[in-house]
Amino acid sequence: MRSTAAALSPQPDWREAPDRRNITVRTVPNLTRLLAAALLLVLTGCGGLTFSPEEPAVENATHAAVLDEVAAAAAISAYRVQHGLSPVVVDPVLVKAAAFQAGNNARHGQLSHEIGGSFTSRMASAGLAKSWAAENLSAGSETLEQVLARWKASPEHNKNMLLPQIRRIGIARVDAPTTRYKRFWALVMAGG
Repeated sequence: MRSTAAALSPQPDWREAPDRRNITVRTVPNLTRLLAAALLLVLTGCGGLTFSPEEPAVENATHAAVLDEVAAAAAISAYRVQHGLSPVVVDPVLVKAAAFQAGNNARHGQLSHEIGGSFTSRMASAGLAKSWAAENLSAGSETLEQVLARWKASPEHNKNMLLPQIRRIGIARVDAPTTRYKRFWALVMAGG
């Protein structure tokens, strides 16, 4: 299977990243205190102690947005035809794959091709192990027009939309109003 994946988050995301040098300094004393407390509980006879170094993942409340997938396919088709490529059609299996990934990203409040499994494994589960496949992700865009404009402006996303082998698409948006980006998009494309 030939596959590509690209993600696009609102700018300037990299400027807002925490200073990684301070994480270790803050984490070590907390870990030392946690280990000391665990040892004290074990020594005082408290049974059933389980140690988990990671906090449980918080999942955000989400809801799927109602999209006109046919209109999305028409817009992507028009763009592809302008570049001498074939149009695309909506594929219900790819819509489900897109909704799955947009939902995973929304629930976790972050943009990643790896949440919910690797792109390759997710495409194999959808029956696309021997097909050309690509995935575009985005977060923050309010409308289909906005997200398509962002994907066209991004070299990797644009390359995915203009793969000559692509014939079918699925697109989805899942909203997570309490997260930083609010809206999470996924476009899954595959060959004939």
